[in-house]
Amino acid sequence: MTDKEAKKASKDEKKSKRSKEDRDPKSKSDSKSKDEKKKDKATKDPEKKKDKPSKSSDASVKSLKDSSRPSSGKDSKSDNSKANGSSQAVTKRPELKARQPPPPVKQKEESYLGDIDLPSSDEEEEYETSARANDEEEREFRPQVATYREQKKMADKNRKLQEKAHRMKEESLRDDDNVFDVAFENQGGEAAEHTVSATDIKVYSLSVRAKGKLLLENTQLSVTAGRRYGLVGPNGKGKSTLLRLIARRQIPVPEALDVLLVEQEVVGDERSALQAVVAADAELMELREEEEQLNKELQESSLEEQPKGFDADEASQRLNEVYERMQEINAASAEARASKILHGLGFTKVMQARQTNLFSGGWRMRISLARALYIQPTVLLLDEPTNHLDLRAVLWLEEYLTRWKKTLIVVSHDRDFLNTVTTDIIHLHDLKLHSYRGNFAQFDEMYEQKRREVNKAAEKYEKQIKAAKKTGNKAAQDKVDKNTKQAQQRKAKAAPSYADDSNAATEAPKRWSDYTVQFEFPEPTELPPPLIQLNDVSFQYPGRDDFGLKDLNIGLDMGSRVAIVGPNGAGKTTLMNLLSGDIDPSTGDFRKSHKLRIGRYAQHFVDALSFDENPIEYLMHRFPEAGLKPEQMRAYLGRFGLSGHHHLQPICKLSGGQKARVVFTAIALTNPHILLLDEPTNHLDMQSIDALSDAIREFEGGVIIISHDSQLLSQVCEDEERSEVWVVDNGEIERYDGYFEDYKAELVKEIHDELEDDELRK
Repeated sequence: MTDKEAKKASKDEKKSKRSKEDRDPKSKSDSKSKDEKKKDKATKDPEKKKDKPSKSSDASVKSLKDSSRPSSGKDSKSDNSKANGSSQAVTKRPELKARQPPPPVKQKEESYLGDIDLPSSDEEEEYETSARANDEEEREFRPQVATYREQKKMADKNRKLQEKAHRMKEESLRDDDNVFDVAFENQGGEAAEHTVSATDIKVYSLSVRAKGKLLLENTQLSVTAGRRYGLVGPNGKGKSTLLRLIARRQIPVPEALDVLLVEQEVVGDERSALQAVVAADAELMELREEEEQLNKELQESSLEEQPKGFDADEASQRLNEVYERMQEINAASAEARASKILHGLGFTKVMQARQTNLFSGGWRMRISLARALYIQPTVLLLDEPTNHLDLRAVLWLEEYLTRWKKTLIVVSHDRDFLNTVTTDIIHLHDLKLHSYRGNFAQFDEMYEQKRREVNKAAEKYEKQIKAAKKTGNKAAQDKVDKNTKQAQQRKAKAAPSYADDSNAATEAPKRWSDYTVQFEFPEPTELPPPLIQLNDVSFQYPGRDDFGLKDLNIGLDMGSRVAIVGPNGAGKTTLMNLLSGDIDPSTGDFRKSHKLRIGRYAQHFVDALSFDENPIEYLMHRFPEAGLKPEQMRAYLGRFGLSGHHHLQPICKLSGGQKARVVFTAIALTNPHILLLDEPTNHLDMQSIDALSDAIREFEGGVIIISHDSQLLSQVCEDEERSEVWVVDNGEIERYDGYFEDYKAELVKEIHDELEDDELRK
């Protein structure tokens, strides 16, 4: 028999065997069970498994010899085991690292497929293609080392995106006009229409609700033209809301008054800072545009035929009117006046020519303030105007506003600023607006006196009512109420400083619930000096040849009291980052005690809190070594002025002042040896600033502080023997030869002389 005939006989035998198994399921299952046993045996004895496939040709010859006999179970078992062995060899795939390999493909049990190299399944092909694609993507998107120009572009892009997100967040959080429910009696009613000035703001029986929360109840607002008011009170009680309601005229304002609230930073565009300030005068811009158009038309009419309907005489007359009006509003000096205001707020000549879209949010806020001062509205409303200013700019603004001839209402936490600028104080207290004549220091004295009187009257009233109730006589209780109200009315008439106490005079006396807060930093362990030492240190950001600090030789110990002053952008915060170890010096030697613990407060720390946690969770996770229970952590937060119902609120829902209290609590929990404080007062109310000042005075460790609050700096540098003033400017640090009060007096004199010269030139 030829080889061809032998192969054909072998195939016929296998087909007959398969057809028999199809007709007899039991035989098929027995065969499968035998195959599985054989497979298990092959797995246990790999050496035998290796030898099996090499005998496949012998099996073919044997099947040819026995083709005349019916196949026995033993032969079937042998053939199937061979088929299974070869099938296992085919379906085995190398394991891919990227993910688990797909399950092996089940092969049919025919032995004639045993020696054929089967193609991989569609699923495997798809998987391998995907794995290759992923590898190619990883190679394609592998990060490359960016050039300095690319890094700068990326940094600018990220900054713009962050600023855009910040603006969108502010817009989404901005109060809608419909949120406020305002009720009032305008100008004292119709009978008082002819007795009230058209330049004053007077509203009676004023009540304000915001989203259901009562902010003001049955009180009086009185603003006299030409006076400068300081609006004071604890944070979150409605001061900023009151300013917005006046600006939006939801509280009635005479139509003759133009009201401007400096609330938002100027929109960044291609205009320079100087152009943005001058552009705030809408009338001047219209006159200049009309002047340009008229001159263009007159010039064209002289060179060629006059356009149909154009009257040159009429155009010339109108141009003369435009010139007269521009002279009346002093248009020729517009840029000079705007430049002086920008200079006072810290803008150099180079910065004044820079595009507004290149400035940070804080500097654009200064531009908004400069625009308001430039156009001089009849009622100017300022909400925390000193927050984005350095010390010199604050002192300049103080001096400038003392010369303000129109109406001013300002919200500020800076005591010295209010003492210098204001002529009156409006105190928001217990849902009422109390008016006082004089600056903040005078208000403070009068308030303390009034608080004692009110609490004494409330105590007397409570005793009388208690005694009258014991008698059970209703007439006796009514008599106590009547006598108490009459006594309050007499006192209200005799005290003109309290302009709006007519409402309180008709109510039963109540104790004043004063807002109090107390900061406290733990006493540090003693460490030998120096705690921080900088020797011949210089620092420069990569690619920034125009900025850097050089030749720094400074040391700090437990007794240090340092006030860092200088213009914004001079490097004060960079110096703080060097002292804290957040950045490394470019050259020189930086040494720090290995046991030193630093309590750092920076403006961006407030925004870096974990917003998805509440204050308790955040502090417990950050300071597990403190071993404090939740109730003890709540006591810590309460000590720093965060009220109990805010302890379990998500940090993202807290105000800036409330977040600042969480940061100060975290600083206290670090048990610091040195405090590095960068503008710590920006989010704090006046009571909290006083508490911080007291805590710093009692702290036994070192204190290095950057602040625009001159009173806080004065108290930090109260001990003249160990206090220092470091002036940062032009990349250098100069120790001022004198005390902080001397430095402040020099600045005030310099600013005063500048403004006096400007007045003489007018």
